[in-house]
Amino acid sequence: MAGIYIHIPFCKQRCSYCDFFSSTEIHQKEIYVDALCEELMARKDYLQEPVETIYFGGGTPSLLSYSDFEKIFHTLFLIYGENNNREITLEANPDDITSTYVKSIRHLPFNRISLGVQSFDDKELQLLNRRHDAQSAIRAVECLQQAGYDNISIDLIYGLPYQSPKIWTDTLRQAIDLQVQHISAYHLTYEEGTSLHKQLKDGNFIPVDEEMSNRLFELLIDKLTAADFEHYEISNFARSGFQSRHNSSYWNGTHYLGIGASAHSYNGFSRQWNKKLLDYRLLDCEIEIIDEKTQYNDFVITRLRTIKGINLNELTALFGEAKKAYCLQQAQKHIANNLLQYENNCLQLTLKGIFISDSIMLDLIL
Repeated sequence: MAGIYIHIPFCKQRCSYCDFFSSTEIHQKEIYVDALCEELMARKDYLQEPVETIYFGGGTPSLLSYSDFEKIFHTLFLIYGENNNREITLEANPDDITSTYVKSIRHLPFNRISLGVQSFDDKELQLLNRRHDAQSAIRAVECLQQAGYDNISIDLIYGLPYQSPKIWTDTLRQAIDLQVQHISAYHLTYEEGTSLHKQLKDGNFIPVDEEMSNRLFELLIDKLTAADFEHYEISNFARSGFQSRHNSSYWNGTHYLGIGASAHSYNGFSRQWNKKLLDYRLLDCEIEIIDEKTQYNDFVITRLRTIKGINLNELTALFGEAKKAYCLQQAQKHIANNLLQYENNCLQLTLKGIFISDSIMLDLIL
């Protein structure tokens, strides 16, 4: 099975933390949509297996209209056929989710909505330069639920300047109370070139320290698991049966096609990515051939992020006994320190190990 990611770069305003490729030139969206459809046709043979998931990310895909989506879906179904079992996700800004907008897209094949909430604290939302407030986010979720959507995910960010355990707990409590099916939570990173990175360099605030970061992460795990969310990947939590099938493809080695400016593709042997240009030229992309060492390292890093961990039988089948022996040897000190557990020929992070997962991964790769 395979996945398709479609990048919609348009934003009404740029968030202070975001370094994804985006543009405020919304007037170009019709031209861009045509380019997406052309690229889909030009690359129709890239995936050699059935498509299981389709994900519209951004940017702000919810800035597209019904007719924009209709054109893209027409092309998708022309190439890959219709499949009612696909997971089809729309990323959306809470501000865009009005009853009128939801009514306009309700008959499109989206069956999963991912809302970029980030926080339920208005001061934090202002710092992040989001264009919605907490009440708008709450109303957006309720609007989607009333329209019949029963697979809703929200994104949250923790580790913000001035964020206290109480503020973070309040945000988590609100997210839980909304009865959404999935929550993704990411620690704030100060990406070079973003507004927040500049503010940090200018000394406008002090970032949270490691102790506070760990405390906030502990709260995240404690509150969500107590509310019956499964912690199935380091940054992702889902109610039973609602794991993101598309995001999981990035962690289990599933092949995927990336369409649009800056979008990445992977077919098991190479990665390729389109240029970060609104008027990117079709097939004018960069390609990286993946050697066996890189394949092994990717396997270890992505699998260890998940609740299933590294299946050593699979590792052996893909890379041989020597690589398995190396992986186990490197894991021994972490097993002894209760950072990894070794059961049923699988290596998995313990709760203690999750907090230093990056350093453990570095020890296991070549």
